[in-house]
Amino acid sequence: MRRLFSWQFLASLLIATMACARDNSGQSFQPSSGPTVTAPKPPTDGELAGDSLSQFVTHHATDHYFNTGVTGSLARWIGEKRSVCPLTKGLNPEQDDYVTARIRALAEYVGAPVQPGPQCEYNVTILFTNNPHVEMDEVFKWATVYFRNRYSGGTRDLIKFRSDHAIQGWYLMGGALNNDLAFAHLDVLPIWPQITQHYAASGTLGTHLGGGGGGGSIGAVILIVDTTKVVDYSIGAIADYLAMLSLSVAQSPDHCDPLPSILDLMSSSCDTREAPTAITAGDLAFLKALYYKNTGVSRSLTRSQIQDNMVREFKSH
Repeated sequence: MRRLFSWQFLASLLIATMACARDNSGQSFQPSSGPTVTAPKPPTDGELAGDSLSQFVTHHATDHYFNTGVTGSLARWIGEKRSVCPLTKGLNPEQDDYVTARIRALAEYVGAPVQPGPQCEYNVTILFTNNPHVEMDEVFKWATVYFRNRYSGGTRDLIKFRSDHAIQGWYLMGGALNNDLAFAHLDVLPIWPQITQHYAASGTLGTHLGGGGGGGSIGAVILIVDTTKVVDYSIGAIADYLAMLSLSVAQSPDHCDPLPSILDLMSSSCDTREAPTAITAGDLAFLKALYYKNTGVSRSLTRSQIQDNMVREFKSH
């Protein structure tokens, strides 16, 4: 009999493992301000020139579900049991609380569904540690047992630890509004895929292993931050980066589009301009469009509609 998935058990296992393994005494994040969201400065005409919006949307919505200019199926939180509830561990209590509050505030600001109250059942787990391989290995062991032959052979590399990124993790995709994750058909998608393969249901390239069975909803997110690699960044910038990854399925965030993004923060392609210090106008406009009229039963806007919606958002400021 197949063992039921337990998100709470997995997250608790990771937190317990981290508590035994980590030593963050060397981390020195800058003090943070409050989590209140204020509208950033709108982008310049130069930042919006050419196909910059198209590039931006493509790189921020790099999820594996089919989407064309006329069909919307981008993955997002859809509400009820698929609503955001973050938990942060590994820093001091004040900083943990700040990151959690900032993710909640940004989710509410863009219209994503958020579970009420601090005692909600968390489904976005943020772990700060200087031993990320320990936590990553725990998820790898769990996923290869739970999903059995779906992560055998070369596909196991999809969810393995990689030492070349400061922030790593996975999206657990699938399930309907009121379905417990324990009973959902789930897919595990890595933020940094190591291999590219064909969809099971089409001839296009992607990282999906199950042929579309997981559905287009985000069920849970695990993000693990290597504190030895982020000591030069403010806690505010890190929190905004984590929020962006938590609210949109961006599997390969290392880009440097003409329109700035908080995902440029640690991009190896973005050395020619100053790194952002907070979530950008482009990021917020994209997320507002992604969660536009999010009823939980309707499709997302298409990529082209998201671009149009972003332009209207910029003009309103």
